[in-house]
Amino acid sequence: MSTATTPHTQERSGSEDELLVDVRGLKMHFPIKRGIVFDRTIGYVYAVDGIDLQIKRGETYGLVGESGCGKSTFGRALLHLEEPTAGEVYFDGVELASLKGEKLRTQRRHMQMVFQDPLGSLDPRQTVEQLLLEGMKAHGLTKNQDARQRLIDLLKAVGLPRNALSKYPHEFSGGQRQRIGIARALAVDPQLIVADEPVSALDVSVQAQVINLLQDLQEEFGLTYLVIAHDLAVVRHVSDRIGVMYLGALVEESDADDIYAHPLHPYTRALMSAVPVPDPVVEDSREQILLQGDLPSPADPPSGCRFHTRCPWRQETRCDDERPVLRDVTIDGVTAGHRVACHWAEQIASGEVTRHDTSPTDVDAPVREDHHDADQGLFGAQSVDEAT
Repeated sequence: MSTATTPHTQERSGSEDELLVDVRGLKMHFPIKRGIVFDRTIGYVYAVDGIDLQIKRGETYGLVGESGCGKSTFGRALLHLEEPTAGEVYFDGVELASLKGEKLRTQRRHMQMVFQDPLGSLDPRQTVEQLLLEGMKAHGLTKNQDARQRLIDLLKAVGLPRNALSKYPHEFSGGQRQRIGIARALAVDPQLIVADEPVSALDVSVQAQVINLLQDLQEEFGLTYLVIAHDLAVVRHVSDRIGVMYLGALVEESDADDIYAHPLHPYTRALMSAVPVPDPVVEDSREQILLQGDLPSPADPPSGCRFHTRCPWRQETRCDDERPVLRDVTIDGVTAGHRVACHWAEQIASGEVTRHDTSPTDVDAPVREDHHDADQGLFGAQSVDEAT
């Protein structure tokens, strides 16, 4: 199940009834406020700005992008841990925005999250047994069954001994704490698990163990995953399909094997060129794309294509003033369903549009109502933190 070519992935690809998550036009805009006595909104951080995404039952969808692109915010908005600004999220055919109070809390049993920092997501004052029981009690899963035996089975599933129940989070290593976080997510029998950078804080050897564990648990419990990461190797290894995110929006989406074999968006091609190849001959001869400039602030994204300020294939027309939509493309050698948000994807693939040297492009700062007051604070750095 580690690649997009597995038989069960091919079987489920044609059935709309197999759709578990359907995200339509999701947006998360955080207001930027200023004031001493009365706060007033002077702008917004466009952390997530219009994403359409579907995840089928039993598959692993990998969401990749550099820090600050909004992928973690998307994961939280998907689970309604934060209220989206706009858009719709359907889980198993039910729109989450239509659920309030107890109904939403009950639905959350089927959607769980594994957080990036395992120690920060575990209460240091609770034992592992208390941590695992907390969610089960909240959803009434401790009635009419041996709860302790259920906990022992969970620990066994994630590779921890039964005596771990009486210990506290600080008594475990990073990899073991991540296993506890996974066990806590599994405790309520979810259908979907959103794994936000599940191995980024772990050593390489431990990363492999946790990745293999996630795959084994998926086969055992029939789980569906959304894996959020910036490590392209991790995403490729675990994903059936991959979406590439840049500055709050998807720029490319396809099967895992196809997107690595035929990256079409200039940003995706730049990401792939940054992955080292363990062959010095190939490494010296392959295409190297070094992006110029920094990631623009999500508080003031560029007009048109948001990547045009750094794009080596930027054209004089359309790129600066027309925002591309994520669309299916028909290119020789590229599988059906490969979607790209680029005006010139076909021309770049055919060589009609060629790569050229670029220099950093300045993006005009947003006009402030009180721009004459230089002591009112900074704009960009705070917004990037909010969008992470």
